[in-house]
Amino acid sequence: MAGAIHAAGLVKTFGEVRAVDGVDLDVPEGSVLGLLGPNGAGKTTMVRLLTTLLRPDAGTATVAGHDVVRDPDAVRLSIGLSGQFAAVDDRLTGRENLRMIGELYGLRSRTARRRADELLDRFDLAGVAGRVSSTYSGGMRRRLDLAGALVVRPPVMFLDEPSVGLDPTSRLMLWDAIEDLVRQGTTLLLTTQYLEEADRLAQDLAVVDHGRVIARGTPRDLKAQAGGQRIELVVSWPEQLDAAARLLTRLGNHVPDIDRPRSTVSAPADGGVRLLAEVVAALDAEGIEITDIGLRRPTLDEVFMALTEDGPRDTGRTAVGVGASSEKE
Repeated sequence: MAGAIHAAGLVKTFGEVRAVDGVDLDVPEGSVLGLLGPNGAGKTTMVRLLTTLLRPDAGTATVAGHDVVRDPDAVRLSIGLSGQFAAVDDRLTGRENLRMIGELYGLRSRTARRRADELLDRFDLAGVAGRVSSTYSGGMRRRLDLAGALVVRPPVMFLDEPSVGLDPTSRLMLWDAIEDLVRQGTTLLLTTQYLEEADRLAQDLAVVDHGRVIARGTPRDLKAQAGGQRIELVVSWPEQLDAAARLLTRLGNHVPDIDRPRSTVSAPADGGVRLLAEVVAALDAEGIEITDIGLRRPTLDEVFMALTEDGPRDTGRTAVGVGASSEKE
């Protein structure tokens, strides 16, 4: 049985650009799927197809059991959507914006007012609820837009990079609100560039590049693809970075990475705690001073960079072998 969000062979082209190239998705009810990928990978186009804002050139998709092409009105009544840019009416106050959304969805006036006040409190907008939204800051407008997507507690929610422009406190408010919705049974498709956000909110992840899903799995599964534990150390003196890298190469049998701006050296740690103890002893014996050392597991940032050809690259990093170094592309 298809999930709350289901797509098969979904295709969308713009001229010669194949923005979505045969995508299959199945998101079970009450779960969160995070879509990750570099800018231009096709994430927003997928959201627009699934929310009836674009018509697919090929393939099929259903949302909450309704076909996005044959029954778009039923899809729209079943979803909440917050896009990358705040969509609020500048001529209305914050409270009026939310009440209007509630009434458009069929809420009674009293219910719409109550729900608007709840969301204004939740997103720390109660103090400016009576001001027209054209006077709001960018972050306040973003919070108001997100509140609008939550007015009717929809069975399916689409959030396209919802944290863009939010300060850390507002981001935490948003995450709490999303987790409450999911606990109540809402299905969520989330696109994000914040890997911490995906790690916290999504049970399942799909990595998108050039319009295709190139990897799928839980955060734990995808991290495992990027390798096991790594040993990471921070040297006290930058001139000792190369010596520390050669030491890691000798003991760990892997070419380590150097992050010169952070004075950090890291490499796979096949030996785990045993290797860590050997490295600490060798650093002491060779007089290499460190300010920090430890074992850690791969982050989603590393998964993202490993899976996407055009993913972000850290500057000032080098891969260093014994007695030689070469700049990473």
